[in-house]
Amino acid sequence: MFNKQIKIIYVDDVAFQLVSVQERLKGRYEVIPAKSVANMFEILETPVIPDLILLDINMPDIDGFEAVERLNEDPIYGSIPVIFISSSFDKNNVNRGLGLGVVDFIRKPFSDADLFDCIEYQLNPLKRAEIKPIVLAVDDDPGTLKAINFLLKDRYLTYTLNESIKLKQLLTMITPDLFLLDCIMPDLCGFDLVAIIREHAAHKETPIVFMTADGTADNMFTAVSYGASDFIIKPIEEAILSEKLALHLKHFIIRRRLRSIK
Repeated sequence: MFNKQIKIIYVDDVAFQLVSVQERLKGRYEVIPAKSVANMFEILETPVIPDLILLDINMPDIDGFEAVERLNEDPIYGSIPVIFISSSFDKNNVNRGLGLGVVDFIRKPFSDADLFDCIEYQLNPLKRAEIKPIVLAVDDDPGTLKAINFLLKDRYLTYTLNESIKLKQLLTMITPDLFLLDCIMPDLCGFDLVAIIREHAAHKETPIVFMTADGTADNMFTAVSYGASDFIIKPIEEAILSEKLALHLKHFIIRRRLRSIK
């Protein structure tokens, strides 16, 4: 996407990084460098409302987390997408960033392709539409599977399986980004399937959302103890299903991409 009207503020206390990113993005976007968070707010008050903020986490005085907290206090600034940049990310600061509404993360050093892809994904709705996460729903009730497929078909690449015993074979052919598992099924119940899923290196952290008609505290506790990311009470409501999947897929896909960038 080439659009010189698109404005990006890049905040970093290292002058070399500011110059480097500005040069790398030149010709694609208008990049406004800011040497500190205070400088960023000075730019915003001019007023310049950017389409995106690239924000280094580790800076003196005010770090990236506090900067986002301050942005969130303003209804206009709080709506600007923020991408964190850092030389390292651990689970805690990724979770903290996601909790503040940070939309993505870029690890230093990064290639031009990583930088462009990350920015394009946030700024170009067509780019996001091209990438559909894979959801696998396992349930012995064909009606439930049909409903799930109907509700998710426009946003996700959805696979359904009504014989839980065939899950191991199916995982040799597809790599889901999220599992929807019915708790109670013949042959293998949802709890039994967790061990099969987790034995795959690619699925050590893949979100698992249990579906159950029994919303008792004991059943939910069992789901959590087996490694559930979340659970949905049947009959499934579209709004709840959409909300939970969007939350867990966003977190997982960002973490997966961070692990893939060396």
